[in-house]
Amino acid sequence: MGSITRSLSNNITTGGVILPAGITNSSVSAVTSFANASGGTLILLSTQTASASANISFTTGLDSTYDEYIFKFINIHPQTDAVNLQFQGSTNGGSSYGVTITSTFFRAAHDEADTATAFDYITGDDLAQSTSFQRITHSTDIGNDNDQCANGTLTLFNPSSTTYVKHFISRTSFTHNADYEIDSFCAGYFNTTSAINAIRFQMSSGNMDDGIIKLYGVKKSWCRLINKFAMLMV
Repeated sequence: MGSITRSLSNNITTGGVILPAGITNSSVSAVTSFANASGGTLILLSTQTASASANISFTTGLDSTYDEYIFKFINIHPQTDAVNLQFQGSTNGGSSYGVTITSTFFRAAHDEADTATAFDYITGDDLAQSTSFQRITHSTDIGNDNDQCANGTLTLFNPSSTTYVKHFISRTSFTHNADYEIDSFCAGYFNTTSAINAIRFQMSSGNMDDGIIKLYGVKKSWCRLINKFAMLMV
């Protein structure tokens, strides 16, 4: 066993916590690489493509395998003009969607003509103990011109927990129907201790004409934790 590995192994508690003495400046400087350093790697679990779809639902893949899941939206193009992209969760495998949500929402905006900007909290887009679908793009603003679409991510944390509420964070970029760039930020939680095991996406009106939604799991790794400690010690 090498000196670096031996030092680290001698400073890990029975609970799996690495003690500060386990990583020192000398040990970090001697490291040339981390084998299989895959911490934070996104594992693609499923891909769904919209084609005049009323909704896109993910009813498998959300389980205890990962503590963090990320949905990526790519070129979501609505059939109807001036709509929003929204989502809800399920605790019964997708039989119904309507888990209680509390959330926050703000946005930044800038028009193509460079004549108007905005950065503000949007009370109409947040939820307070509501079972409605949560907007993840601002208001009813996505345009349906041929070149207009929405892109972004939704991160869901520890959906299988039966102890805690289920937090989420979303950020989206989309083309406003009046030719603005809108940068939307949404965060909140499903107020339930039941596992969230399905997620549905839909437009506020009309179909999702085109676009791709991918579901990823974020791979767990000891190397990710070691890297964080190493950065602190440099």
